Amino acid sequence: MKRRLLLSLFVTIPLSAVLAADDFLSYEPKGEAKGKHIVLLAGDEEYRSEEAMPMLAKILSERHGFKTTVLFSVDKDGFIDANNQASLTHPEALDSADAIIMLIRFRHWPDEVMKHFHDAVQRGVPIVGLRTATHAFNMEPNSTYGAWAWNNAEGGFGRLILGETWVSHWGKHRAEATKGFLEASAKEHPILRGVTEMFGTTDVYEAAPPADAVILARGQVVAGMEVGSPPADYRKSTKAGKEQAVNEPMMPIAWAREVKNEAGKTNKILCTTMGAASDLTNESLRRLVINGVHWGLDLEVPASADVNYVGEFKPLMYGTKDSADLADPYGFRGFKRGVKPTDLK
Repeated sequence: MKRRLLLSLFVTIPLSAVLAADDFLSYEPKGEAKGKHIVLLAGDEEYRSEEAMPMLAKILSERHGFKTTVLFSVDKDGFIDANNQASLTHPEALDSADAIIMLIRFRHWPDEVMKHFHDAVQRGVPIVGLRTATHAFNMEPNSTYGAWAWNNAEGGFGRLILGETWVSHWGKHRAEATKGFLEASAKEHPILRGVTEMFGTTDVYEAAPPADAVILARGQVVAGMEVGSPPADYRKSTKAGKEQAVNEPMMPIAWAREVKNEAGKTNKILCTTMGAASDLTNESLRRLVINGVHWGLDLEVPASADVNYVGEFKPLMYGTKDSADLADPYGFRGFKRGVKPTDLK
């Protein structure tokens, strides 16, 4: 009788509960726990969010006392699949999120998944948006959450919440890197504590954040992909049709804002158009992100936050191909296949 009862209980457990530990990562806080839960969302086809988010999660838990959970896009067999725009593992984690870090692109999650994210935003959780988070969603315009589609007339989630949607590659994609310069008027902002020189091999995005945004840093388009590459020098036109020198003025690459959402709650926002895994090898960019979490949660921002890696971090170069182009000196490539979230633990 006991055997039949145990068997009955086992077979009624939902499959998702059995597999849950395999398709997301969770890290308990070390040292003095902050009592806060940070949920990190990985899901973009190009910038290796599946490598960046676990690295940041480990720093936040090990160095700063946060509980962290990393959610992924996976295929039907549970392998990471950055191209599966309808997938987000274990979205229930968002129900207890105190803050969100996101590097996702053109997602169209099912309504039951999207509701967890939507409800977290409406609770007023702070959000750190990296790179393609400006164009996070690509659902049908008249669907339940269509107002958040990147190409909605009002700019979708990116423009409405983060402060900008996708506009254009301002620098030449995969040819001109970004050198960051802190905005003089914001040098005392807590998010910039300990932040000095930022450099990343991703290009500058065109961006025009709203008037309520505090510009923290601007990006110089450089003529090459190396730290010592000189500033680019040519003219081009913005989406609005204004012609200008490419670096006069330089485009914003990081800003903060506080925005009231539809539920009347206020979300504290840090958005940066940098943020590929390869960009995050830059210490100052990692510190900007970690500072943004503290600021968003109204916690004291350290004078120089510890952003040392926990374990090894050697991210792949960004790109979309299944393997690196041998003729390409920078090794642009897509995500590594055959990897499960737990392989990144």
